[in-house]
Amino acid sequence: MTADAPAAVVLLSGGLDSVTVLALAAKRGFAVHAMSFAYGQRHLVELSCAARQAERFGARAHEVVDLSHLGRLVAPATALVGGSSLDVPKGGDPEAEGIPATYVPARNTLFLSYGLAWAEVLGARHIFIGVNALDYSGYPDCRPVFIEAFERTANLATKIGVEDGDPLRIETPLQELRKHEIVTLGLEHGVDYGDTVSCYDPLEDGEGRPLACGSCDSCQLRRRGFELAGVDDPTRYA
Repeated sequence: MTADAPAAVVLLSGGLDSVTVLALAAKRGFAVHAMSFAYGQRHLVELSCAARQAERFGARAHEVVDLSHLGRLVAPATALVGGSSLDVPKGGDPEAEGIPATYVPARNTLFLSYGLAWAEVLGARHIFIGVNALDYSGYPDCRPVFIEAFERTANLATKIGVEDGDPLRIETPLQELRKHEIVTLGLEHGVDYGDTVSCYDPLEDGEGRPLACGSCDSCQLRRRGFELAGVDDPTRYA
């Protein structure tokens, strides 16, 4: 990466998909600025993984945005935050019809909005997000139609989009890939998947490292991805 490399914002959860996107953005020569969010998620341990991965791939900066109030607001509607009375679904079919209880209202809309604000300040034309429309849990804010709509909005709602004539891009390099294809791609780009969190309801060991439950939708998709990729699964299960 050169000193005059173009800036990009990467939304980095610390999960398998977002870390793969981080690696791809770094490989493309962007000056990566990583952004993570603490929104009261049960899997808060993912932020420790995000910090280590941001350093590993040479991010120029890594911001962790405190959205803890979001968790309180949406707790009645999602199982993914602490304090919710809903249980994380386990043992079901992760590709079943319908939007599961782990959907967090407006999450990607908010994340992309924060990323957009930072991108405008940085003069960055690219915002990377690890959404996927094939091996995912049916979330509406992971679908191509949403991403396309947000990109249009970004270019209508910002000075950089309206005045400069060089459009902002929401980069979704994993959008049409299966999980095993994502795993293969990430390994080719040096991702250490042993230091990522996909589990919606993990435990922590004595050193603050995640132990996956192995049965939530995300764990099932992840496990299947490594099996189909034909590589060892480095995930540590409880």
